[in-house]
Amino acid sequence: MAHAADLIQAVEHAQFKEDLPEVRVGDTVNVHVRIVEGNRERTQLFQGVVIALEGSGINRTLTVRRIASHGVGVERKFPFHSPRVEKIEVLRHAEVRRAKLYYLRGRTGKAARLKEKRF
Repeated sequence: MAHAADLIQAVEHAQFKEDLPEVRVGDTVNVHVRIVEGNRERTQLFQGVVIALEGSGINRTLTVRRIASHGVGVERKFPFHSPRVEKIEVLRHAEVRRAKLYYLRGRTGKAARLKEKRF
């Protein structure tokens, strides 16, 4: 049985990315996602606020929320170490006092803004 565990660990190690930035809840991020359409491949940008971080190691994920057209909220969950995620850019940090920002789902407009963290 140890052989199967070694095999899984080898596959996880091959997928593991070392060059990812330190992302915290409340950060505004750009996630560059590789989209495959038929035989073509392109990179799509998803910009929003990180409302949750979950998991650890190879299973770490971030949930990003943005407001799309007509005020509709869109949330996407991205695995950090997925080959589909090309890169993650941190644009801004915000002052937050919660580990999960699910309360932003019920807010729109100015009420959904977070105070920017000054360094």
